Amino acid sequence: MAERTTPAAGRRRKAAAPAPTGPDRIPKPSQGWYRDKVTGAKLRRVTTILEQGCAKGDALTYWAGNITAETAMDNLPYLVRSSLFPDQRSEAYDWLRRAHIRKKDERADVGTAVHDLIEAKVLGVPMSEELLNSEELAPFLDHFLRFVEEWKVEFEASEMVVGHYEHGYAGTLDYLVRSKLIAAALAAYFDTEVPADSVFCGDTKTGGELDVKGVYPEASLQMSAYRNAKVAWLRDGSTVPMPATFWAGVVLHLRPEGYRLIPAVVDDGVFDAFLTIKKAAEWTSGLSKTVIRPALTLPATTEERAA
Repeated sequence: MAERTTPAAGRRRKAAAPAPTGPDRIPKPSQGWYRDKVTGAKLRRVTTILEQGCAKGDALTYWAGNITAETAMDNLPYLVRSSLFPDQRSEAYDWLRRAHIRKKDERADVGTAVHDLIEAKVLGVPMSEELLNSEELAPFLDHFLRFVEEWKVEFEASEMVVGHYEHGYAGTLDYLVRSKLIAAALAAYFDTEVPADSVFCGDTKTGGELDVKGVYPEASLQMSAYRNAKVAWLRDGSTVPMPATFWAGVVLHLRPEGYRLIPAVVDDGVFDAFLTIKKAAEWTSGLSKTVIRPALTLPATTEERAA
């Protein structure tokens, strides 16, 4: 018997979404995931994996404490006045305890803007007037251009989404570069042969200060994940195998006062460590939330049950 469909039932049917085309085929990050719009696969975001799986140790605690202390010392009159009135005291307390969060957000905003500037410069596309006219960002761009000129850098890719379906992750690498000078410097540093035409994973970090530590081991983990990806999305939405890259990459530590180029090991051993951290992240975001249960209730005794 043929299926009968009423007009109302027909209206209730949801039309199938059109298949994505062009750049819409490139996965976009959302809430810690990249979703492949073509296959429907969900790939965990590399930076989310590192945030959930890496132990932060005492460094982050000390940093937050220092920011809070500096903020308090710079605003003593306000804090003293506020302490005299209950409503103002509560407001000042909340403002002070969030000092490190505000600083972190400020640095994240600067980092994002710097990455946007670099991407536009690499691709040769117009930059927004807001970014171009920013006095805060101008030194970053100047030092980036100096880095490109001094090291004779050629870019193979910029802000390219890459992924690994088997291991279930994806991310956006900063860039892939070629540079005979970088190859020669890495060859001398690691005392090994580095072909002059090698492709290197590159990453930009804008935190810290040039004379103190501003590049952390997580950068190597991040780049090792990108280096070992199996698929890369081009800007037209098509996919290609992830290009082969050398086992060491570079981190451009970019600050208003200058730049440093930091070598970073991103070999198979580092990738194995990344996969271990991915397991730890899965524990943190999943199983760990289910293993401790509500307290037990004391069972009734035999006499109580009989009664």
